[in-house]
Amino acid sequence: MKRIVIIGGGISGLAAAHHLKELGASDHSPVEILLLEATDRAGGVIQTQVRDGFVVERGPDAFISEKPEALSLACRLGLNQHLIETNPLHRRSFIARKNRLLPVPEGFQLLAPSRLLPFLNTEIFSWSGKARMALDLVLPRRKSANATDDESLAAFVRRRLGQEALERMAQPMVGGIYTADPELLSLRATMPRFLEMEHKYRSLLRAMWHARRSQSKIEASGTSGARYSLFLSFDNGMQMLVDRLISELPEGCLRLNTRAESLAFETRTKRWTIRTGRDETIEADAVCIALPAFATAALLHDLDAQLASELAAIPYASTATVNLAYRRDDIPHPLDGFGFVVPFLERRTTLACSFSSIKFAERAPEGCVLLRAFVGGALQPEMFALDEEAMVAAVRKDLRELLGIQSEPLFSIIEKWPRSMAQYHLGHLERIQRIRDLIAALPNLQLAGNAYGGAGIPDCIRSGEAASDTIAKAIFERP
Repeated sequence: MKRIVIIGGGISGLAAAHHLKELGASDHSPVEILLLEATDRAGGVIQTQVRDGFVVERGPDAFISEKPEALSLACRLGLNQHLIETNPLHRRSFIARKNRLLPVPEGFQLLAPSRLLPFLNTEIFSWSGKARMALDLVLPRRKSANATDDESLAAFVRRRLGQEALERMAQPMVGGIYTADPELLSLRATMPRFLEMEHKYRSLLRAMWHARRSQSKIEASGTSGARYSLFLSFDNGMQMLVDRLISELPEGCLRLNTRAESLAFETRTKRWTIRTGRDETIEADAVCIALPAFATAALLHDLDAQLASELAAIPYASTATVNLAYRRDDIPHPLDGFGFVVPFLERRTTLACSFSSIKFAERAPEGCVLLRAFVGGALQPEMFALDEEAMVAAVRKDLRELLGIQSEPLFSIIEKWPRSMAQYHLGHLERIQRIRDLIAALPNLQLAGNAYGGAGIPDCIRSGEAASDTIAKAIFERP
């Protein structure tokens, strides 16, 4: 019987293991799947805690349905009836400006507006800032601009829309997604559609307005900021996806508290050997490593130093979630949105704050509210380094000034995720191609995770399933 070992029990590794089971069942091919997880739980950053009637997400709270992999997996797992959409009311977000929360203009899509009047009326930008953004209509394309050129987010926005657009909108909105430094973030690796807009339409504003007129997918749909109708979760929290995946795995497949310490390939037998922290040796016909790139580099260093060097060069940022429960009467703000983001120039501890129980139903008991703040990221590592007491105090100061909350929370739950967010810096796509070329020389070895082709839950699921497809094709000699 063929044995496939998956190293890493986060969502990528779980998806890889589950998909291998699907492939084996469809082909009636006997296969043994082992999933090795170093900690005492699987699921990685996906972790839900229920406390006093509050559904607390210690990691991600939703996934986007525009990328189909997560939704497809949920449906195959029979979780259809547990899927929930965001609250149809108050589908908007805010930008922190001094001690005020200003609504993102209706139709504003991360970097540029698709509606003129809301953009003109917003207080987020000065009139000089708006005038500079309007210059995008007449500015030429970058001379070398085409769909394959790389450019940092900061350079692109500054060139097309100006410094104010970067500091007051693009940096906090994109920072809320990637927790990245916009001066280093590769636009082509993260949001290539904006480069394509410039290449096709010359002007971002023209492209956005054209998209709106043609009812494109990027139409604002009457919301501000993100397209909130695309965000889905589960009625009992994101942990449902992890728990169902684990329950569907073959008996004995998942081994917790089992760290892979070394990896070697035996050319004579054409098999892999994994030595674990339990001082055991496991042989495998194929291996999928679903770990952060730096941990993968450590495992592969003795096999291929060049590959390990490329993997180790992918930087990571650390973030923390701070969940705070309140009585609704203790919050003066109307909470008529899904949350807010904070520009770096505001110099606050909080990167962003989600109004969790407004965004999704039944996240808090009647008469209560659950808020979820984010701290750290590439631009503020010193905030992530705060101890829990200092971090909660700093977040509460921000909430006092922005939401008017004077009362102490009913409780607070802090979760730190060190080196959890892969950073797609300039040259990332070229680095990933070099990694793929080097991996191709190692028989029946695949990589999965958030460091390669996308950082979201659907991206991670896609990477795990793609790794399983490649492995199955090789060891089962599938067409």
